[in-house]
Amino acid sequence: QLQLVESGGGLVQPGGSLRLSCAVSGFAVDGYDIGWFRQAPGKEREGVSCISSGSTNYADSVKGRFTISRDNTKSTVYLQMNSLKPEDTAVYYCAARRSIYCASYRSFGSWGQGTQVTVSS
Repeated sequence: QLQLVESGGGLVQPGGSLRLSCAVSGFAVDGYDIGWFRQAPGKEREGVSCISSGSTNYADSVKGRFTISRDNTKSTVYLQMNSLKPEDTAVYYCAARRSIYCASYRSFGSWGQGTQVTVSS
């Protein structure tokens, strides 16, 4: 059974940084797309970043500020978030699907429980 557990959220001031972690079990990270999504109050969930074997992509709103990476030996995917803005405040989720090389943010079938990120002074 695929399981994903996010951690690393918290409260940070504008301009600060956080690193989110997504620990996966029940499958090998290699061979799957792992995506990061976020949902702010009153807004739809949006795709933030995705990583697969050999490819990554980012939403325009986070390009140049967020970096996705993975450690296959630890079965963990990370989202390094720098230069955080108040509009980055949201619950962040990681999700998995069989790899289609991050061609889209649709059809992710396995989800974690989410971690809250709050950017505020």
